[in-house]
Amino acid sequence: MLQYIARRILLMIPTLILVSIVSFAIIQLPPGDYLTSYITQLSSMGDLVDEASIQALKDRYGLGQPIYVQYLRWITNMLQGDFGHSMEWNRPVWGLLWERLPLTFVLSLSTLLLTWIVAFPIGVYSAVKQYSIGDYFATFLGFLGLATPDFLLALILMWIFFAFFGQSVGGLFSPEFQGAAWSLAKVWDLMKHLAVPMVILGASGTASLIRIMRANLLDELHKPYVVTARSKGLSEPRLLLKYPVRAALNPFVSTAGWYLPALVSGSTIVAVVLNLPITGPLLLRALMSQDMYLAGSFIFMLSTLTILGTLISDILLAWLDPRIRLG
Repeated sequence: MLQYIARRILLMIPTLILVSIVSFAIIQLPPGDYLTSYITQLSSMGDLVDEASIQALKDRYGLGQPIYVQYLRWITNMLQGDFGHSMEWNRPVWGLLWERLPLTFVLSLSTLLLTWIVAFPIGVYSAVKQYSIGDYFATFLGFLGLATPDFLLALILMWIFFAFFGQSVGGLFSPEFQGAAWSLAKVWDLMKHLAVPMVILGASGTASLIRIMRANLLDELHKPYVVTARSKGLSEPRLLLKYPVRAALNPFVSTAGWYLPALVSGSTIVAVVLNLPITGPLLLRALMSQDMYLAGSFIFMLSTLTILGTLISDILLAWLDPRIRLG
């Protein structure tokens, strides 16, 4: 098992190097750069930028250097903890990320736990009680969750809460706690505001995992080893949890690697609709303004989360199914 994990970790190193190169190349693909956009914006407003200021900006951000020089400077500084300077916000990138990352991870982790807690028992029940009223109801909710876009669900819930309860569900804090120091009252206010974003962001993922769990468990329940174990008098709960449920968890666990980056980047539209102070809208703005250091740091962070999520999935799968690590 340890050799399997060590081999997976070693494979991460060249993958991360390749991902960093691709991430930096992607943000360089659009024509021009932030400096060009900045000069164009000033010109449209009637302001003039002298050549000395332009050259100073180029020297500061290395925009006049070849792309490989810019990449080496970017990745070297990042390994030293310096993620660069946001040209649009005129602030260090790490400071901007640190303002939003804690709330993003709190929301993401809460949504992931809610998704698993809801999807696992419903998927098992739907498979064990196939074609029952509960199974049909779970199937209907699953299809409804998969078919409804997250941003549309956010708009519907916002309208329901405002029209019938007179409350706004936007943001993660009440107005009196915006910018206030952390306290137990502020944490409780955050927990109250987390419920709606968690339901919205976890709806499609929960529906998908219910269908996955149901399909794989149904496939396991009809295999000969389950019939044999049942004929030997093994109790139904012990039979389900010890054999078919564990085997059916393989595809269920393998999707864990997708949720870490998806909950950070895929929540962008919902975050804009609900006015959530998380990383999604900041990433969108950085890409639109070609803020190369901020956008590059975001893309590299999401890619790293994907690789780490895949590693976690591989370890969990190897623990669940010895055939994987022995193979």
